[in-house]
Amino acid sequence: MLPCRLRYWRSIFFSFIVTLLMFNSTSYANEEGDESPQDSIQVTAPLTLESEVIVPDTLWRTADSEDGIDEDSIGEEHVGEENANKEDAEAPTMALTPAPPLEPPPSKNITLMLDWYLSPQHAALIIAQQRGYYAAQGLVVDIQSPADPSIAIKLLSAGEVDLALTRQPLLHLHAHDGAPITRIATLIETSLTAVIIAGEEQVGNDKALAELHYGYTTREGLELSIPRLLPRSVRQMDDFLPPENLNFDPARALREKQADAIADGFFHYLPPQLATEGITTHLIRFEALDIPRLDGLIVLANSDSLTRRADTWSRFTLALEEASHWIIDHPDAAWALLIATHPVLDNDINAAAWEDILRRMALSPAALDSRRYSAFEAYLQKRGIIDNTLPVSRLAVDPHAL
Repeated sequence: MLPCRLRYWRSIFFSFIVTLLMFNSTSYANEEGDESPQDSIQVTAPLTLESEVIVPDTLWRTADSEDGIDEDSIGEEHVGEENANKEDAEAPTMALTPAPPLEPPPSKNITLMLDWYLSPQHAALIIAQQRGYYAAQGLVVDIQSPADPSIAIKLLSAGEVDLALTRQPLLHLHAHDGAPITRIATLIETSLTAVIIAGEEQVGNDKALAELHYGYTTREGLELSIPRLLPRSVRQMDDFLPPENLNFDPARALREKQADAIADGFFHYLPPQLATEGITTHLIRFEALDIPRLDGLIVLANSDSLTRRADTWSRFTLALEEASHWIIDHPDAAWALLIATHPVLDNDINAAAWEDILRRMALSPAALDSRRYSAFEAYLQKRGIIDNTLPVSRLAVDPHAL
């Protein structure tokens, strides 16, 4: 009986508690609904120019404060952390080193064969190398001297070298023989060779000239100057002694009386060299033989690849032009650089020739005198040396115009 009464009063007590809780919740909700919206919003005064704004130190750091950071204190703050993590693997970090610079384009290598041994007439080639004018044009030029001067054009025609030096008359003669060669630059604008005769000059004695025994070193002497000195009638005589090939040793030929005259000797070097040995000589310039004015030293390229390599030859001649102008503006410094680079050039004969060579140097090596080349073709045809003339474009070009 008693347990039944307890369960009855427990149910009544539980119902009373639930009813009381529901009443309190309804009263709290009514109080919130009666509040005005304006009462629940905190009114903030608008900002003006005179308002004070406080920025937390953690959000603002001045330049002075950055410069004033004590690295030692920073290190001390992190000592504990580093000690705690020293057994952990180090986290990878981003590399802060700058990217490597772009490599310049590869330089073009050029092999140039001289016409003979190195001499002051090659100054522009040497100065362009020593002053960095080739390098500025992206070129590396290897200058070589031939063991035999006659092979330079042969090597160029065969593609064994890129450039070769020669004289204008030899260009014409070899081109008519079919050699694929074309002039791209001029180093010396006047002839450097002449007829060099042993003994004192005899004015107006053409008969004496016809009786001399001549030697030559190139086809320039054999086919151009000697026919002007030896009339056909003399060459048809039974006792006529034909001109002799001196194998590029004219000094020995005159010294040993192998020949009486050199048909194509370098007048800057051979006469003073012989004078030191007591041998007197005199000259006959090509102009006195009615041979047209010509370029004394030119640069040849292979005509088969001329157009394809036009940009390279243009840059090469630009380097030569820079060198030529520097030489003319600084002749003493240029001479000092020449002999410092190639001590073999340091002798009295070369030093005496230097000033005259400067006057003959081309200041615009690429510039082409078309009239000079066409006139020489006409001269060769008139003399019966060639049958037909070649166009100037086959013989010589301005590489900047290709």
